[in-house]
Amino acid sequence: MSETLEDKVRDAFAQGGVLSRAAEQFRERSGQTEMALAVARTIEEGGVLVVEAGTGVGKTFSYLVPALLSGERVLLSTATKTLQDQLFGRDLPRLVEALELPVRTALLKGRASYLCLHRLDLARHDASLPERGSLRTLAKIEQWSKATRTGDLAELPGLDERSPLIPLITSTRENCLGAQCPQFKPCHVNLARREALAADVVVINHHLFFADLAVRETGMAELLPTVSVVVFDEAHQLNETGVQFLGAQLGSGQALDFARDLLGAGLQHARGLVDWQQLVAAVERAARELRLAVGKQWPGTKLRWVGPSPEGIDAQVWQDSLEALQQAFEMAAEGLDTVSEISPDFVRLYERAQQLAKRAARFALPCETDSVRWVDVGTQLRLVESPLDIAEAMRTRVLKIGSGTAHEDGDEEEGRAAPEDSGRAWVFTSATLGDEPTLRWFTEPCGLGDAQVLRVQSPFDYAAQAGLYVPRAFPKPNDAAHSMRVAQLAARGAAELGGRTLVLTTTLRALRAIGDEMKQQFERLEADVRPEVLVQGELPKRVLMDRFREGADAGRAGCVLVASASFWEGFDAPGDALQLVVIDKLPFPPPNDPLVEARSQRLEAQGRSSFSDYSLPEAAVALKQGAGRLIRRETDCGVLAICDTRLVAMGYGRRLLAALPPMRRLESEADFEAAIGELRNSLSA
Repeated sequence: MSETLEDKVRDAFAQGGVLSRAAEQFRERSGQTEMALAVARTIEEGGVLVVEAGTGVGKTFSYLVPALLSGERVLLSTATKTLQDQLFGRDLPRLVEALELPVRTALLKGRASYLCLHRLDLARHDASLPERGSLRTLAKIEQWSKATRTGDLAELPGLDERSPLIPLITSTRENCLGAQCPQFKPCHVNLARREALAADVVVINHHLFFADLAVRETGMAELLPTVSVVVFDEAHQLNETGVQFLGAQLGSGQALDFARDLLGAGLQHARGLVDWQQLVAAVERAARELRLAVGKQWPGTKLRWVGPSPEGIDAQVWQDSLEALQQAFEMAAEGLDTVSEISPDFVRLYERAQQLAKRAARFALPCETDSVRWVDVGTQLRLVESPLDIAEAMRTRVLKIGSGTAHEDGDEEEGRAAPEDSGRAWVFTSATLGDEPTLRWFTEPCGLGDAQVLRVQSPFDYAAQAGLYVPRAFPKPNDAAHSMRVAQLAARGAAELGGRTLVLTTTLRALRAIGDEMKQQFERLEADVRPEVLVQGELPKRVLMDRFREGADAGRAGCVLVASASFWEGFDAPGDALQLVVIDKLPFPPPNDPLVEARSQRLEAQGRSSFSDYSLPEAAVALKQGAGRLIRRETDCGVLAICDTRLVAMGYGRRLLAALPPMRRLESEADFEAAIGELRNSLSA
């Protein structure tokens, strides 16, 4: 009888099997094998599997081993480019070698990750380069461009991901010249796509997947139909990533970028043939008028937009501004049409002008059903229309379970049934997918109600490895003194531990307040034992993470990292580098956010509780993610402090506590200090 995929997987994970050669300190874990066998069954039978695998299960190997042993073509999608690089550069090569498989792997990212040789050439002659250091950075990029094979900017050491140069040396869908480009043959984006189409295993990210679903332009349209196994790792981010791409956006920044490119191309290729200055002035004026229509607002404000105009804005003024913007784009398109044969630049700009005009017209019409609309206010203005979730798109356009085949613009084609996709295997996995057995928090918005669900517990002994402290006598979360007290508690622990502390905040305001207060607290300490306070935003994320992990190893005091948003997940500092995690408040979704508000209203209209069915599960998942930063290995030890008395004072606190890893409870301040003291003693032992 021939060996099944499950048999092969079981052998690989057995003690003394091939995985013993692939991973240091590999030992058989029942949870890891259980997940791997479930993935193997799904690959053999087809269908959808959702797996929540607790920290330490080793879920990466659990899906990679069966996927590789199946001999099928595989697509792997991760949440971030950093995780992509780790999967492609470390995990996949190790396994391919250990399993001795003749497998071709490829890495595919979005355009903004690759150097555009044509735009690099243009940047050389750009007189308006931002900031003084840009010429030095540009020279460094030029030097690297001669040696790189992939053109992936992640390979360029020292390039700040926030550099204003990046948009000037990368292409967008709008400004790419395609086959007309003088650098088409050596183009890094096209090379990456060709390699992906020829590979057996392709590693992408969720942004790229949904960008393609929205515009069919990233090369995925050709790739996906040839793939038999699709795995989404860090799948808890799918819904929020997907809604960014499946709606529509129009920004004053987009308009100004278009105006700049229009003037540059016009003066370079067709000076005097069209009044470029006039066309550009019209676009810039219309974008400015739209911004002025909103008036003074706090930066970061999101204005609800239910009727013909956003809240507090005169409807006539708003509609007139949108119409003026549409007309300015249409006039630009007319001017470009007259010179389109002169240069491929004009063809792309013409298409871009038409697209922007169409988008302005869309925002002048009422919002789509089951969508929500708002305006983001910053230096620039961003008009956003978003679906409430990705369920419909997943069912009809990804899994192909529905009544029609979707076109690029999202419209269903009448009378044609979607092809059943039952033979393909879909695996969705993460350490956190909800706080109840059916994982409804994840499956419902992702349209995966009929999926098979598996939950695999973490192998860590949390009661022995970690303590949870919720201070009782503490200011309420909305009290003015709250952030100061959080900073004092964290500073006390960090001073004892020589840094090794991560403070996670729910708002940017708290981030700054806690960062400033901790710096003041540490000024009283001697310089050689004073922990360094790193605050998110002050340095690039990668630099912050590397500096924190170095900790006290460099012969100086360790670090405290005060961070928000993106550091609640995906930040890994195993070992002694991190021993205290402090969370300032329960991470409930902001109630005044238009998307949160619209989702809550939809649940209430269905007769459900928006708090129990949305806000509470959202907070539970985010809290679980934040807590997950503390214990990353079986040898790690630490303390988690959550400075929100609602966790013990409110009835719903029990549900949130149940979602956390089963750490031992530290009931008093004395317990907290004793646990910190034990950690300090273990460091010096």
